[in-house]
Amino acid sequence: MLAPFKASLKEALLGALKDGPEKAVEVCASAAPSLARSAAKDGVTVGRTSSKLRNPDNAPKAWLGPVLAEFEKAPSGSETKKTVPLGGGRYGYAEAIWIQAPCLACHGAAVAPSVKAALSRYPKDAATGYALGELRGVFYAEIEPR
Repeated sequence: MLAPFKASLKEALLGALKDGPEKAVEVCASAAPSLARSAAKDGVTVGRTSSKLRNPDNAPKAWLGPVLAEFEKAPSGSETKKTVPLGGGRYGYAEAIWIQAPCLACHGAAVAPSVKAALSRYPKDAATGYALGELRGVFYAEIEPR
């Protein structure tokens, strides 16, 4: 359920990075939300969130707060996943997003001035200062009963 969204977002970001991290910022701002909407099917919605937001539109839903706190304690790079009952036959599912080398161009401690300029679209950006292997956030899915 998350695989198509994760794959299409990764492809879009890596493709944009070939033209510079400023282009990757644009992909995250414009393409990522539409990719999430495209991946939503058959009562399943998908998205991504973090405890350190760049875009306030990606604020964690209530059930994801405890999941993020739990994932913060997981070993770096582990295949950390969790399913949570949401009531009414609904479920939430989350997978950890770990900072990898390409992520550091926009999320690392040393972000280039041109990237900072591109990120100015997010006046409350809290998504920089990461180190390799840290938890960036989660990909999530909410599943409605059939």
